[in-house]
Amino acid sequence: MADLVIIAYETEEKAEAARKKLLDLQKEYLIELGDAVVAVRQLDGNVKLNQLVNMTAVGAASGGMWGALVGMLFLNPLLGAAVGAGAGALSGRFRDIGISDQFMKDAAAALTPGQAALCVLVRKVTADKVLPAMAEFGGAVLRTSLSAEQEAKLQDALRAV
Repeated sequence: MADLVIIAYETEEKAEAARKKLLDLQKEYLIELGDAVVAVRQLDGNVKLNQLVNMTAVGAASGGMWGALVGMLFLNPLLGAAVGAGAGALSGRFRDIGISDQFMKDAAAALTPGQAALCVLVRKVTADKVLPAMAEFGGAVLRTSLSAEQEAKLQDALRAV
């Protein structure tokens, strides 16, 4: 079972640095992430999501490839690639994997303009090694699916800065 953790930071840069650290820890097999998104409350009040994977670009690339293959059957691979890329980009735009985009936007609405939140879906974690590494970034727990005891330990580790 995966756990959801949303940590608020004062700036987008700090949230991005924390996400980079989590990705580095994942390379060391100390944590397994399902998703890691930085949600930024912009000065105009809107929430911008910095996803790890741009689904529109992935869809366009995949659609372009499949469209070119189908286009070869009809002796017009360029038209097939163009139509496939457009269809793939459109389908990728509306595909949502990992944490629900609307859920993250709703959670980030609690931030003040200029602040950011790191939204993480954690599948597995070696907490005794990950918490000290993440403590350098500080932050405040905004939402979580952890037990009350686990959430308290996380918040204490973040306050250790």
